[in-house]
Amino acid sequence: TRTLLEQTGVNPKDVEVVGVSGQMMGAVFLDSAGAPVRPAIIWADTRSQQQCATLIERLGQEAAYKQLGHRLNPTYSITKVMWVRDHEPDVFNRTSTVCNAKDFVAFRLTDVLVTDPSDASSTNAFDQHLGTWSVQVLEAAGISPALLPTVVPSTTIIGTVTRRASEATGLIEGTPVVIGGGDGPTAAAGVGIVDPADGAYAYLGSSSWISLASNEPLLDLPLMRTMTFNHVLPGRYVPTATMQAGGGSLHWVADLLADRDDGDRFTRLVADADTTDASGEGLYFLPYLLGERSPLWNPNARGAFVGLSRNHGPAHLTKAVLEGVAFNLGICVDAFRDRGVVIDRVDAIGGGAASDVWLQVLADSWDCTVRRRTIVDEANSLGAAVTAGVGVGLFSDFTAARSLSHVTSEFTPDPARVADYRRHRAIFVDAYECLEPWFERNA
Repeated sequence: TRTLLEQTGVNPKDVEVVGVSGQMMGAVFLDSAGAPVRPAIIWADTRSQQQCATLIERLGQEAAYKQLGHRLNPTYSITKVMWVRDHEPDVFNRTSTVCNAKDFVAFRLTDVLVTDPSDASSTNAFDQHLGTWSVQVLEAAGISPALLPTVVPSTTIIGTVTRRASEATGLIEGTPVVIGGGDGPTAAAGVGIVDPADGAYAYLGSSSWISLASNEPLLDLPLMRTMTFNHVLPGRYVPTATMQAGGGSLHWVADLLADRDDGDRFTRLVADADTTDASGEGLYFLPYLLGERSPLWNPNARGAFVGLSRNHGPAHLTKAVLEGVAFNLGICVDAFRDRGVVIDRVDAIGGGAASDVWLQVLADSWDCTVRRRTIVDEANSLGAAVTAGVGVGLFSDFTAARSLSHVTSEFTPDPARVADYRRHRAIFVDAYECLEPWFERNA
């Protein structure tokens, strides 16, 4: 924080309020003094598959989905807590509270440990209908509700910056702190997706997702391809479809094909990829480097190039990655459309949104307009700021975010490419279905 204040030239006295956001679906284990007792477990960690299987057996997948808005899956917090209990009993016995990343940061600022509905809904233990921790899930998991923080609205002023936090960060002692929310819902707020009429947004970071806003949880039954988080806007929800390695797949192939010290490697590789047609030349990439959440929900899935030949070079590999991520997210877009959601425009954010080539691939694959806004990498931070601003009365409502950014580029689908990609996506799906038994045998 001190470095940020120095780099921006912001006077700490001008900071009206601090809002917090952070990665979701993790687990930070704290002792009674609020000190971590082990390294945090992040969203991408799926070590708790056995614990998840136990929950599914006890609760039933569809029944849990209806209550939680999410499938039971080892990417969520509650099975991570179960895993630590089962495999690290000494650590578990020293644990007083388990929270998410942003809750720990807010605690270090204020000495107040709470969470909000958006992060609570990322634990697989939050009843979206009651707005409370799920008694049924916690009983099935064998986890005491006393381990979980109190849930307060995302706009709640939970305290102020303490003297100790002021000395550590450079923020002024007494500055209000609003609890904020998880990165997905705050990004939705930052890009202006707060009402069902606001369209959808796509985040192209390490993981990638498609999200929109709704007035109630949006259930994708019976397939359960999508999930629903609570929004930072009270009474609203964020239906979402998240893949594990979206931008992460591009980062992986860039590290594979270029020197990591080459700061221009992404730009150069993507520019070269634009000269090729990977799927049109028989090459497909399954972007399941970390298993997969939406739409497959298969932690045993793995990445694969399918259809490689001597005619394919580095540019084809990169283009196949761009297309594979687009195909996978396109299945998610259609999952929402199957539920009656109209998606004719998507605002793209995250590091991948800087690429014209990728945004055009997405527009052609999804058959909708994809837009880039002035806020690309900072949508999450902007959403946290707006949430905090609403909390202290600086903003009257969450629509403030819309005036803080504007559209800079639009990418419209090419009808011929839409038809081509529709055909190639079917082959992409076939490739996964053919390999799925192999993934399971080698899990």
